[in-house]
Amino acid sequence: MQEWYQSRALYETIGGLLKRGDFELALQVVRGIPDKGIKATAYSKIVVEMAKRGVDYENAFKEALEAILDLNPDARTKTLMSLAFDLMDLNKFEDALKLSEFILDVSNQSKIKAEVALRLARQGKISEALNLINDIIDEDVKTWATSMLVNEMNQKRE
Repeated sequence: MQEWYQSRALYETIGGLLKRGDFELALQVVRGIPDKGIKATAYSKIVVEMAKRGVDYENAFKEALEAILDLNPDARTKTLMSLAFDLMDLNKFEDALKLSEFILDVSNQSKIKAEVALRLARQGKISEALNLINDIIDEDVKTWATSMLVNEMNQKRE
């Protein structure tokens, strides 16, 4: 239990460091978090904040991925998906797709690809969206994404 309290305190410290833009110190602190789940969440928070501010987050992204892959399968999937959606919100589609490669559940992996495809389509990148949809393995998700893409295209014509 003491490990959890220590981890929460360090996580809260990271929040303050991110507000100040002190990413290097935040990365030093996150490396010392003993609780794997809190550590992965803190890394995700750092990556997202760095991306929001236009700071190079490549090394933080790699460290975050390592921390996330150290989680149990269910927690890993949830954390990967959460970070992927946060990065999509920042138009970091390539990184969201990189994360999807580490999701073992085909349905959830496909959902990430489908969402990236739809966001690309909204930006007018229809051929990229179609290519991505064609790569989706889960047939139900592929069908859903295709119908959503058609709806997007029809709305733009109206």
